[in-house]
Amino acid sequence: MNSTDFSIESIAEHSIEQLDVWTTPLFVTQMPDHEFLKDDLMALIYQQKAQQQTAIDSLVAPSAKHALHESQLDFLDQQDATLMETKRQLEELILEVASGLNQAHWPEDAQADAHIIESWYHVTSKGGYHDAHSHPNCSWCGIYYLDPGDAAQSNVGGVNRFYDPRINAEHYADPGTAYLGQHGVWDFTPVEGQIVLFPSYLKHSALPYFGDKDRVVIAFNSIIELY
Repeated sequence: MNSTDFSIESIAEHSIEQLDVWTTPLFVTQMPDHEFLKDDLMALIYQQKAQQQTAIDSLVAPSAKHALHESQLDFLDQQDATLMETKRQLEELILEVASGLNQAHWPEDAQADAHIIESWYHVTSKGGYHDAHSHPNCSWCGIYYLDPGDAAQSNVGGVNRFYDPRINAEHYADPGTAYLGQHGVWDFTPVEGQIVLFPSYLKHSALPYFGDKDRVVIAFNSIIELY
């Protein structure tokens, strides 16, 4: 047996195990009571939008945002029955996701709560966008598509783009790296009533939107606490 034959036989005899490490889970679900909440939420958002002193009331990175209105970061903390119920339902969904991923790593008798610590609305008009960013000082983030406007139409834009967190994952492209994806991004087209939940470190953006109808979302940041 020559050296070449030995090499070929050795490879054939060995089992190769795939290890998926450093995965980035995202979750998509439907807001349970969207049909009952939407009209009141939309009315509250437009009422507050009309009272804003500046387009970006949060004062967070205004230069990264164009043709959109953003509230302060306590939108769901107001003493309003619809907002309180919206926050409750969102926290239940966050806790379900966090528990499913982490419970095996928690103390055996631990109980957990999800707390939304920041929340705000975006009302995006034609030409609006939000540059790439991530959300510090929290663990799970989400976007609730209250009214995606015309985003479902082709060539209108307004999708949320999530960026591959593996630095330099595409520094070289050949057939061996095809599994990484074509451009290192994942685009999510807004669907009314849907919620996308994602880890806070994941960079994302709202691509330019060219619909005639406003694109309205509620975004939020959360933490998980054990007791």
